[in-house]
Amino acid sequence: MTAMIDVTDAKKTFTMHLQGGIELPVVSGVTFNVNPGECVVLSGPSGAGKSSILKMIFGNYRCDSGRIGIRHRGVVVDLATAEPRQVLNIRRATIGYVSQFLRAVPRVATIDVVAEPLIAGGMSRADAQARAGELLHRLNIPERLWQLPPATFSGGEQQRVNIARGFISDLPILLLDEPTASLDAANRAVVVELIAEKKRGGVAMVAIVHDDEIRHLIADRIVDVTSFAAAA
Repeated sequence: MTAMIDVTDAKKTFTMHLQGGIELPVVSGVTFNVNPGECVVLSGPSGAGKSSILKMIFGNYRCDSGRIGIRHRGVVVDLATAEPRQVLNIRRATIGYVSQFLRAVPRVATIDVVAEPLIAGGMSRADAQARAGELLHRLNIPERLWQLPPATFSGGEQQRVNIARGFISDLPILLLDEPTASLDAANRAVVVELIAEKKRGGVAMVAIVHDDEIRHLIADRIVDVTSFAAAA
């Protein structure tokens, strides 16, 4: 099977320019792959570099060395060396990202926040809003709230809106950074179902999950990032 994500010997160091150029090693030797229909969970203590690895795969962080191979429209592209325009194209067509926190434009209705990725991809507003409504229903966001901006919601409601927005597109790769952190048991179960549906659709996923039960339910493989600890 051809991997959708193939990370090889990736290294990341932060340089503190306002602190005399001090270098803070984060991770090195990061190596793993993810196949279609597979969910790989990154494990390790806080500060071990899990989120940094996710951001390297998304292209938010440029790795210092190594390779971040992403299968994009049938061709493997190395995000470690890709041009910014190419990274943006890959995000639009190939990689989705669900972060812990919702970053939405103020005063935009929740239904439009969730539907926006589909509209940007060419779907009609009516069809995109219908699909957004289905996801909001599943994630137990009452219809009376759909026309309100999510900035007025509780933390758990905002996270559910974020999940709906992240899961609405049919992208072949999905990155999940603590998608269930602020959710109750019923909504955690919905997210587990959504992940299972993505797997059946052949989506390759990398997730960070601190809840042992959720990790057990969604992980096909677990990668312990402490093995990639960078030497100071």
